[in-house]
Amino acid sequence: MNTSKRVPHWRVVAASVCGTSHVKNKQLCQDAHHWQILPDSVLVAVVADGAGSASMGKVGAMVATETAVDNISLKEVTRQTLTDDEAVRSILLDAIIAARKAVEEEAEACEKQPSDLASTLIITVAAPEIVAVAQIGDGVAVAKDTQDNLVALTLPDSGEYINETVFLTSPGALDAAQLRVWRQAIVNVGVLTDGLQMLAMNMAVGAPHKPFFSPLFEFAANADDKTVAKEQLVRFLRSDRITQRTDDDLTLVIAALSH
Repeated sequence: MNTSKRVPHWRVVAASVCGTSHVKNKQLCQDAHHWQILPDSVLVAVVADGAGSASMGKVGAMVATETAVDNISLKEVTRQTLTDDEAVRSILLDAIIAARKAVEEEAEACEKQPSDLASTLIITVAAPEIVAVAQIGDGVAVAKDTQDNLVALTLPDSGEYINETVFLTSPGALDAAQLRVWRQAIVNVGVLTDGLQMLAMNMAVGAPHKPFFSPLFEFAANADDKTVAKEQLVRFLRSDRITQRTDDDLTLVIAALSH
């Protein structure tokens, strides 16, 4: 008789697509994402949105996301590690610092200023009983618990003026970082850049929009074939339903935990 408990595992579907305004102007997609499932059911998912004003925003976003994931992956983080709030905060802050340093080094190698590689950054670490997020700039991370509660773990930091935000390379970026540790039995996590936040959030009350997330979380839970699922997500992000409401670059990472 097999009495062993099934290990919970994550199903992740993620995509970054070029906004219609960028396509029209023959610009690259400035968004980037990177994720990895570590042993012991720990998910690391990171998204970044390169600043429109930065000549190499795309490069900055790519360097930042990959560095943050690698930094956390190398620490051999386990669910046990995540039981300590201070350890969790330290992991997130280390990843931000590593990402910022890597972007600064990339800027130097390209003979550019760090501001030329400016991007936002959202780092999410999730396990069956916790989601922890560090965020610089706009975009949002959400989670759903086993009671079907949908929570915005961060809120877009859009600065004082419209379309203004803090970037990873901004002075004081670390001081401006939002850090949140949410301890609940988790079912889903979603992370997105600001191109989607008006559709995904009720901005007036800072709450996730259930009709947006519920079908997507259901879709992630049933995503057996990763390649097909990614193609379907890209089609969704490029659909009229989305592009009629936003012309910005779009990044969405959705994850479902199966027991």
